[in-house]
Amino acid sequence: MDYNYDPIPLPRRAHLSPGESQARADAFYESLQKRRTVRHFTDEPVDRALIERCLLAAGTAPSGANHQPWHFACVSSPDIKRKIREAAEVEEREFYGGKAGGEWLKDLKKMGTDASKPFLETAPWLIAIFVERYSVDEQGNKRKNYYTSESVGIATGFLINALHQAGLATLTHTPNPMKFLSEILERPANERPFVLLVVGHPAEDAVIPRAATMKKRIEEIASFC
Repeated sequence: MDYNYDPIPLPRRAHLSPGESQARADAFYESLQKRRTVRHFTDEPVDRALIERCLLAAGTAPSGANHQPWHFACVSSPDIKRKIREAAEVEEREFYGGKAGGEWLKDLKKMGTDASKPFLETAPWLIAIFVERYSVDEQGNKRKNYYTSESVGIATGFLINALHQAGLATLTHTPNPMKFLSEILERPANERPFVLLVVGHPAEDAVIPRAATMKKRIEEIASFC
């Protein structure tokens, strides 16, 4: 591993006028406004090549010391998806059975969710995203990773947006605990599950909770000095 600083020129980008910059920002916002978490998918296949390209986009995310501490375990096997659903619903039944607490469950009522997760089998792809707490080289030596949760969170955001731009719908699923993902997918001990991303095309009769469309105003999410 070469630890010497070796700068290269920044790749050239077009210098946009203020008007062009604003137009692009407006168009991007309009696109993301149409992104919604989906719980009703079709089983229409999605090419692996498309998933791979979106993963490469996610892999461009910044990370602590550029260690890129993420792993994307992509599942299309019906048998493995079934195992994941069965294990996830065990945790979800405990969650909705009272483990979450009254306030959390009350907040979830407006989202219309419950312990049944059929989308884990219906959607063509599940992407289990893992945080690499430390890396291991070919000789078995450990290397420390930095800001792992932050780095993987940014990469996950990149991935969700890439899939959206490709015309696909997603759902971020986070059963707690998620240790079963490590076991089913046979991931090494240096990784921990971060989120399970469900990917595919939305069903024709898909619905979303009205509450999910209520986004905070700029005054509520930002301040300017």
